Amino acid sequence: MKKNFCSSIVALVLTLFISISANAATPSATTENPAKISKKEKLMGSEEGKAILSRLEEIKAMDKSEMTAKEKRELRKEVRALKTQAAQLGGGVYISAGALIVILLLILLL
Repeated sequence: MKKNFCSSIVALVLTLFISISANAATPSATTENPAKISKKEKLMGSEEGKAILSRLEEIKAMDKSEMTAKEKRELRKEVRALKTQAAQLGGGVYISAGALIVILLLILLL
């Protein structure tokens, strides 16, 4: 009985993986990544997010060829800080592939 139950769970998990991979293989209707669009839209929703995006655009448009190495370094630090603030505003949960495998193994074993 237990062997039959485990084999049905394994078959269910394999079917799930096949359906997910088949869905991921289909091209999307838009040329841009919808996750990036929604993240940017989330940032545009708040005043702080708009300020961060406008500052990043200003930095991108700057002429950096006449800057000193110290100024460039400070600019890179500022960009990193702005990107971390934007990531905190955007939110989201990320699971690594290793963690996903461990979770699935725990589900199968328990």
